[in-house]
Amino acid sequence: MDVVRRNVIELGGSIEVKTELGKGSRFVITLPLTLAIVDGQSVAVGSETYIVPLTAIIESLQLKQSMVNIVAGRGEVFRFRDEYLPIVRLHQMFGVRPRATNLTEGLLMVVEGEGRRIGLFVDDLLGQQQVVIKSLETNYRRVEGVSGATILGDGSVALILDIPGIIRVGTERLAA
Repeated sequence: MDVVRRNVIELGGSIEVKTELGKGSRFVITLPLTLAIVDGQSVAVGSETYIVPLTAIIESLQLKQSMVNIVAGRGEVFRFRDEYLPIVRLHQMFGVRPRATNLTEGLLMVVEGEGRRIGLFVDDLLGQQQVVIKSLETNYRRVEGVSGATILGDGSVALILDIPGIIRVGTERLAA
C-alpha cells in the first residue's frame, strides 16, 4: 500500500482510507483530471516501445510481399478486405532504427481513427496493458502523432500514439 500511496501522491493525487469497525475499509483514490487511463497494445520498434490504444486496433497481421503495392513512388499500400490501405512505417515517422525493414519480417497493425484506416508497420507486439497518459503538451510541446507518454513498469518511457494524427500523416504522404 505504501508504493501505491507514493505513486498516487507523485501524480498529484490523494488516498483517503475510511474504516468502520465490523464493516470493513473503504479506499478512495483521487487522481487529477489531467490524467487518463487507456487500454493499450505495447509495440516494439527498434529499441523503443509505443502504446497503441486498443480501441483503434482492427487487426494485426503478417504481410506477404504479394499483398504490397507501390503508389507512384510515393508510398506503399496493401489490400485489406477489398480496400487498399496506406502503410505507415513507424520507424520512419519517429526516426528510430528498426529491427525489421522488410514488410514480411515485421507486423502490420490495421488501425482506425476518424473513419479512416491505415496499416501501421512495427517490429513486434509486446502485450496489452492499462497505462496512465501524461500530456506532452503540458510538459514539453505538441508532437505530431503522439497523444501523450507513460512510464512503464521497468521505468522506461513509452509514447502513446495518436492514431488519427498518424493516419493524417500517412494519407497526406500518399495524396502529395
